[in-house]
Amino acid sequence: MSDVTIATPLTELVGVRHPVVQTGMGWVAGPRLVSATADAGALGILASATMTVEELRSAVREVKSRTGAPFGVNLRADAGDATERVRIIIDEGVKVASFALAPSRELIARLKDAGVVVIPSIGARRHAEKVAAWGADAVIVQGGEGGGHTGSVATTVLLPQVVNAVDIPVVAAGGFHDGRGLVAALAYGAAGIAMGTRFLLTCDSTVPDAVKARYLAAAVTDVTVTTKVDGLPHRMLRTELVDALERSGRAASLSRAVRHAAAFRRETGMSWAQMVRDGLAMKHGKDLTWSQILLAANTPMLLKASMVEGRTDLGVMASGQVAGLIDDLPSCAELLDRLMAEAQAAIRALPATG
Repeated sequence: MSDVTIATPLTELVGVRHPVVQTGMGWVAGPRLVSATADAGALGILASATMTVEELRSAVREVKSRTGAPFGVNLRADAGDATERVRIIIDEGVKVASFALAPSRELIARLKDAGVVVIPSIGARRHAEKVAAWGADAVIVQGGEGGGHTGSVATTVLLPQVVNAVDIPVVAAGGFHDGRGLVAALAYGAAGIAMGTRFLLTCDSTVPDAVKARYLAAAVTDVTVTTKVDGLPHRMLRTELVDALERSGRAASLSRAVRHAAAFRRETGMSWAQMVRDGLAMKHGKDLTWSQILLAANTPMLLKASMVEGRTDLGVMASGQVAGLIDDLPSCAELLDRLMAEAQAAIRALPATG
């Protein structure tokens, strides 16, 4: 365990030793990875969007049985059962609620009244300003380098915009994997960094070895952005499947969407009506077709094929561009020890001023 610590508004807010967050990656951020992250001194975030309500309660209890350190749960604010999931977070005493989409003012107030720290993820300055005005305790701001659903503005441009716009702690995401990045984020005014791909590529991650090998073999240029999975920009490893999705026509896309929607319905117990409502919620004013609305189910099922079943031929692999810089699989404890030592060395190497 590293004895190097850097106190920031993030560490004080959530009670962790290191200003580092492990993001809530679907099918990846389960109890084992979250508890290992928490024990290593960072904030682990449990991904709930791919779980049923009862699976979420069970997963939260498993994390609590593995560690006494603070952790969080990530959920979709627009999900039909968001209220039930929030109740679990409150009932089980979870420290942090993290959101992939901005929660409502009422949802933020309910969580804060129960003593839960609310940290939405945002991709634009105006979104940060909105949730800050509604009472969010901090925000995670992801630049375009980040994996999964992402925007087009680089972290180095978006981060200072948000830091200047709000007076709550800002956590930087997108392109981070080492201690130098942490120091750079702190220099921009962030209170810490959030990493997804770097935590996916640890030995504590349950992602199959064959899938991890594909990530480790990837170069920076092997990471691409496509809208063919669910109609929204999605950063992932370029594979034969992704190339096929890019070439597919509307009829093939619709057929695939219906198959995956049916599979996701069986997996989660959701009704068709609820799935369509969730798909419509993803539109956010965008002109999406009905096949793209159904394609909302493509993301979890194609991710599951790779992240759970190890089928790199049938699944997609969400990835930050930083995958091209990673070449090892440390434990979470080893990763945090190294990252904090690198941060200390980077700070010491800065030119003296006077």
